[in-house]
Amino acid sequence: MRLILTYLKRYKKLFAVNVCSVFGFALVELGIPTIVAQMVDEGVAKGDQNYLFQMGTLIAVISVVGVAGTILLGYCCARISTSITRDMRNDIFAQVQSFSTHEINQFGVSSLITRTNNDAFQIQMFVNVLLRTALMTPVMAVLSMIMTIRASLPLSLIIGATIPMIIFGVTMVARISEPISEHQQAAIDALNRISRENLTGIRVIRAFNNDTYEAKRFDVSNKDYMRHSKRLFKLMSVTQPIFFFLMNLASMAIYWIAAQLIDGGTLPVGQLIAFNEYLFHAMFSMMLFCTVFMMYPRAAVSAKRIEAVLQTTTSIEEKEQGIKVDDVSSITFDHVTFAYPDGEEAVLKDISFTVHKGEKLAFIGSTGSGKSTLINLIPRFYDVSDGAIVIDGVNLKELSLHQWRDQIGFITQKANLFTGTIAENLRFGKEDASEEELIHAAKVAQAYEFICEKEQGFDEMLSEGATNLSGGQKQRLSIARALVRKPKVYIFDDSFSALDFKTDAKLRHELKKETTDAITMVVAQRISTIMDADQIIVLHEGEIVGKGTHEELLKSCTIYHEIAASQLSEEELSHE
Repeated sequence: MRLILTYLKRYKKLFAVNVCSVFGFALVELGIPTIVAQMVDEGVAKGDQNYLFQMGTLIAVISVVGVAGTILLGYCCARISTSITRDMRNDIFAQVQSFSTHEINQFGVSSLITRTNNDAFQIQMFVNVLLRTALMTPVMAVLSMIMTIRASLPLSLIIGATIPMIIFGVTMVARISEPISEHQQAAIDALNRISRENLTGIRVIRAFNNDTYEAKRFDVSNKDYMRHSKRLFKLMSVTQPIFFFLMNLASMAIYWIAAQLIDGGTLPVGQLIAFNEYLFHAMFSMMLFCTVFMMYPRAAVSAKRIEAVLQTTTSIEEKEQGIKVDDVSSITFDHVTFAYPDGEEAVLKDISFTVHKGEKLAFIGSTGSGKSTLINLIPRFYDVSDGAIVIDGVNLKELSLHQWRDQIGFITQKANLFTGTIAENLRFGKEDASEEELIHAAKVAQAYEFICEKEQGFDEMLSEGATNLSGGQKQRLSIARALVRKPKVYIFDDSFSALDFKTDAKLRHELKKETTDAITMVVAQRISTIMDADQIIVLHEGEIVGKGTHEELLKSCTIYHEIAASQLSEEELSHE
C-alpha cells in the first residue's frame, strides 16, 4: 500500500473528485429506498397522487445525479489507475537504466520485464478496483447500517452478526493466497526467461534439432504457472459462493423475523422494502470489500517486486558535482584489481599501463584472460575493486559519469542494433548528425557500399535484432555509429571478428586517419588487426604477461609468440 499511496499523492485533485463522486453515489443509492418507503407507507396508503408524482420526480432527478456520479467515478478510477501504472513503468525503466550490469544480472532480464509489465498491470487492476470500492465500501456500509438501525433494530442485529464472519473469511483467504501469488509471479518470470531464450536462440535450437526438448522445458514451466494459477482461482471461486450463501442465510433470517414484526404491526411494509435495499447495499459493500481484500495479496506481491527494483541503488555511484573532461589526453590504469561483485577470485590482478592521445593500445590473450572485463571498466560498467583508473590525472570515480560516457565510442563484441532505419541507428550517439556525417562515417567503416545497395539506402528499416543484415554488416554499422559521435576515446571489443581480411585491412587503414586525435583501445583475437598498435598488452589469467610493440613481443613474450605462430606463416614470422 505504501507504493500505491506514493503514486496516488501525485493525483490529489483527481482523487478528491473521486471521493466526492463516491459520497454522491452513496447518498443517491441510499436516498431512493427511503423515498420509496415513504411513498409506500404514506402516499399509497393515503392515495395522494400528487405526493406520489412529486416523489417520483424526485427519484428521477436523484437517479440522473446517480448516473452522472457513477460515470464520473468510473472516469476518475480509470484515469488515476492508468496514470499511476504509466508513472510506475516509467520509474522502473528509468531505474533499470541507471543499474550497472551487476544489478541487472541480480534481478535477471526476464524478471525485470515481468516487473515492468505484468506486476505493474496487477497494481493497475487493484488500484482501479480499490478506488471504486475501497472508498465506497466504508461509506455505503456505515450509512447502510445507520439506515437499517433506523428502520428496524432487531433486523439490523442479523446483519451485524453476519459481517464479522465475512471479515474473518476474507482474512483467511488473504493469508492463504499471498504465498500462492508469490509463486505465480515467480513462475511468470520463468516463462518469460524460457520464451526469451527460445526466441533469441531459435537458430541454435533448430540447428541442434532440439525443438522437442525446448517445448518440454516450456511445458514444465507453463504447467508450474498453471498449477499455481489454478490454486489461486479455485480459492477465489469457492470464496464468493460461500459469501453469497451467508448473505442468503441472513436474508432468510431477516424475512422470517420481518414477517413476525409485520404481523405484529411493529414494522410497516414500506420500511421492509427500504430495509431490503439497505441490506443489499450493506452486504454488497462487504462483498466488494471482500473482492478488494482477495486481490490485495497478489497486488502486494507485485508491489514488493516493484519496490525491490525502485529501492535498489546502483553500485556505480556518480558524484553530484562530477568533474567534466572536455578533452582526454591520457588514460592510466594504476595497479587495478577487479573481482565481480558475486565472484570470489579477482578477474584482473595488478594491471598498470598508460595510453595517450593519438595512440592505439591493443589487448590480446586467450579466452577468459580478462580482456573484455578490462575495457568494461573504462566506461564504468563496473568499478575497480582496488587501484584506480586515472583520466588526465583525475580518478575516474570523480568524473561526471554521463559526460565521461559522452567522450567514448564503444563498439561491443556483439553488434547491437535497434529496430528502425539505418540512419536512426547511426544517429544513436549524435541525434543532430547531418547526412554528410553519416555518409562519411559509413565510408570509413566500409559500410557505405552495402547501404547504397539497399532499396531505401540510409532509410532502410532494420528488423528486430537487425536479422536482415549479416554479422559483418552489423559490425560495420556499429563502428560507423561510433564514428558519427566523434568521441575522444574509441573502444573496440573484438569488433572486427566478422570481417574478412580485406575489409578489415581497409577499415583499419581508414580508421587510423580518423583517430589521430583520439585514444584507441582494441581487443582482438587476430594478430593482423593489432600489428600496427603503438602498444600491445598480453593478458593471461587476468595478469599482464607481456607489453610492447608487435616486434618486441615476438621476441620477449612466449604467449604472444604462440598466438602469432598459430595465425601467421613461418615466412611472416621470420619477416617480422
